[in-house]
Amino acid sequence: MIQRFIEIGEGYSDLYELIEIANTNNHRIDKLICLQTIKDEKQMCSFVVTLHPASPGHVYPLYICREGIPHFSWKETNRYTLFTSLASKLQKEIYTLDVRHSSSFQEKDLYYSYLIGVLRMNRIIPPLQ
Repeated sequence: MIQRFIEIGEGYSDLYELIEIANTNNHRIDKLICLQTIKDEKQMCSFVVTLHPASPGHVYPLYICREGIPHFSWKETNRYTLFTSLASKLQKEIYTLDVRHSSSFQEKDLYYSYLIGVLRMNRIIPPLQ
């Protein structure tokens, strides 16, 4: 099985697209993930929606809105509320992890390899088969 990140974008409207992907594929939803990071003393987060592979197919897609959503420990933002509402509607738990910021990697592919390793190690996504 191939595990691949598919980047939707970083902005507010991109989150709507991610939510629409989740709603239209609700029968395939595996996990909802919030990846928290810090850059320049700003707390940001990425939202990830993982789907079970299509049949037939061996791709485990991880749709991501990368690091474009401000995150504050003392209050929920509108974007965070949209994602928690999605989780409630789908009756799914949101897995939350602290990760390194993508700017600490030379290439985006290295960052995504790092994330796949972290998600596998924490048993959030399935191991490589």
